[in-house]
Amino acid sequence: MEVKENVKKLKPYVPGKSKEEIMRRYNLKKIIKLGSNENPWGSSELAKKLILDELDNIHQYPEPINPILMNELSKFLGVDEKNIIVGGDGADEILDVIFKTFVDKDDEVIIPIPTFTQYRLLADIYSAKIRFAKFDKEKDFKLDVDSVLSQITNKTKVIFLCSPNNPTGNIIDNKDIKKIIEEAENSLVVIDHAYIEYAKKEYDWTKKINDYDNILILRTFSKVFGLAGLRVGYGVANENIISYMMRVKPTFSLTRLSQVGAIGALRDRKFFNFCVNEGIKVREYLYKELKKFKDINVYPSEANYLLVELKTMKSKDFCEELLKRGVIVRDCSSFEGLGDNYVRISIGTFEEIKEFLEILKDIIQ
Repeated sequence: MEVKENVKKLKPYVPGKSKEEIMRRYNLKKIIKLGSNENPWGSSELAKKLILDELDNIHQYPEPINPILMNELSKFLGVDEKNIIVGGDGADEILDVIFKTFVDKDDEVIIPIPTFTQYRLLADIYSAKIRFAKFDKEKDFKLDVDSVLSQITNKTKVIFLCSPNNPTGNIIDNKDIKKIIEEAENSLVVIDHAYIEYAKKEYDWTKKINDYDNILILRTFSKVFGLAGLRVGYGVANENIISYMMRVKPTFSLTRLSQVGAIGALRDRKFFNFCVNEGIKVREYLYKELKKFKDINVYPSEANYLLVELKTMKSKDFCEELLKRGVIVRDCSSFEGLGDNYVRISIGTFEEIKEFLEILKDIIQ
């Protein structure tokens, strides 16, 4: 059986370590997981209740488009339902649908690096040509706008702008996004807002979808909503873009349990607001404490994680020392555009972060 040549060349995605894997490997009873940008306070109790109530119906197919979920999302976002597409493999499914809808073999996509690795993986799967731009390491990873603009050609189909960017945590300035949108009027500009709930409201582009013909906002329930295990993501764009994407989206990709879980999460605004506010407090506390270590450099963030540069250790060795002590952080050596001395640290509860800082002192010293 012959495998496609582009598949043979693929570098598989390297996910963060799971608690179960590390507990087995090191025979540990307790793990502090600060590696996957999850919600450390779990999920909404209302979401859990609706999931339990739905269990008797899992022998039936879900609705392809759940009207209750669409209505709740519409109210939450302040946009019309016809501007939303929801996927059942998190935001990854929406990314896949973007490639299916807009990108042919040998078309070009622009990816500033370092950033979320799924963009490149999908570009390789669909045999697109990648033109790399950059986030400038010398300027706290500010987007180098000229590096993006200089790569635009008449073959450019999609430009990916992750804001807040993963793994660096920084926001892309609104004026820079606007400039790219206007310069790339014949290309789709994907603004990945997976972590936008943790950023200042003025950086949210979701309600601007009808101001431009060529933007799509990517969002998810995996982060602040605490539903990473349910895999619910969504895109927001003008009606024309959404209508074409709906033609190629898998019909029943969102399960019954995922649908009602997302509905419960959207309705539980008290829990949502707590997670946003507490998450920002923990992030700022962690940033302040990490700044005290002379052997590391920590970058400011508008997400629920911090990028750290290690001055005296390699990221692989540093992560291994943490794993032995029951702490998971993300080794960033697999991110293109970063070296082998960067790690990403997700927020935890205040108790987890304080315990992590004590362990960090022991390793650094």
